[in-house]
Amino acid sequence: MNNCTTRPTLDDIRAAAVAIDGAVVRTPVHCSRTLSEMVGAEVWLKFENLQFTAAYKERGALNKLLQLNPDDRRRGVVAASAGNHAQAVAYHGRRLGIPVTIVMPVNTPTIKVTQTEGHGATVELVGETFDEAHAHARQLEAERGLVFVHPFDDPAVMAGAGTVALEMLEDVPDLDTLVVPIGGGGLISGIATAAKALKPGIEIIGVEAELYPSMKNVVEDGHGAIGGDTLAEGIAVKEPGQLTRAIIADLVDRIDLVDERAIEHAVALLVAIEKSVVEGAGAAGLAAILANPERYQGRKVGTILCGGNIDPHLLANVLVRELVRCGRIARLRIAAQDRPGALASITACFQASGVNIIEVQHQRIFTRLPAKDTVIEVEGEARDARAIELLVERLEGAGFDVERAELD
Repeated sequence: MNNCTTRPTLDDIRAAAVAIDGAVVRTPVHCSRTLSEMVGAEVWLKFENLQFTAAYKERGALNKLLQLNPDDRRRGVVAASAGNHAQAVAYHGRRLGIPVTIVMPVNTPTIKVTQTEGHGATVELVGETFDEAHAHARQLEAERGLVFVHPFDDPAVMAGAGTVALEMLEDVPDLDTLVVPIGGGGLISGIATAAKALKPGIEIIGVEAELYPSMKNVVEDGHGAIGGDTLAEGIAVKEPGQLTRAIIADLVDRIDLVDERAIEHAVALLVAIEKSVVEGAGAAGLAAILANPERYQGRKVGTILCGGNIDPHLLANVLVRELVRCGRIARLRIAAQDRPGALASITACFQASGVNIIEVQHQRIFTRLPAKDTVIEVEGEARDARAIELLVERLEGAGFDVERAELD
């Protein structure tokens, strides 16, 4: 299966499962009771974030590396990636004794560079964009006789990714729907190939970030704008694969889009409910299910938590924003006379309402209020949204004007 225009088959995927067995984690598939109750369906989660490099990418990368001949192994491989694919190729390349060069854009976060180097790869920082890094990797391929390991548009890589579906349907044979994140399309191409061959009636739903509807544009002749900052950077692909788009057009039933709020909500719920850290791209499938539960009610639906590499600071922001959206944390702008006792009166209302004060800030200068007045911003945390509502009522009853800061 070396011809990169040849689609992977079920036999290719089964062969990949045998080849990678024992070298990648056979990750668990669990039914989430809480999420199932929220959706009105059986929601099964495949925890690919538990791979050693915290992403499903190991499956395809390893399957590709195992197919190299001795000369190719000796010369080595090259890939362009600033994410999970880089670490997967680096990690398994070192395991197999294959030299690995990874090309990353110069603005790649240092932690991703050091993690990839830590797996034994040589990292070259070239270009301001991924496209420039990709072009340089292809140049190295030609100049040094290296094998280019594509992150998604390669049948061996897709076959490795398809082993996810084999495991899911082996563990839960009566799944009737699979919801799969789409970036370049390698994961869903492999999964759809395996699942449709094993269960022709199964429904395959693809999910893209709303800001990057690249595959939906291609397959469904859409014209959605592409670009912007997304929490799901792992599926923020501007140009999907050529081979993957053909497979998706044939085998995927529908492509849904999810907005940033839905992705943040899914990431936060997975921490709170499943005690599992999942990156934005990895939570996109669950985000789509939660955003449109009526589409899945009464069904047995599986989704893949395909990666867990998220910056800790970013994760902390997501979790706090979720507390704000569900009403447990609030920032109140309280207009008050600038006189002794005003702050004491405000804090008394917080105490009476059972709301803990996190932060207090006075604003005397940059305000439209009269010079004798002040704005006191207070951030507080409560046990539930009702406690915040009661606090606002109590403050207004005490004569204060209150404005509540909103996220969106």
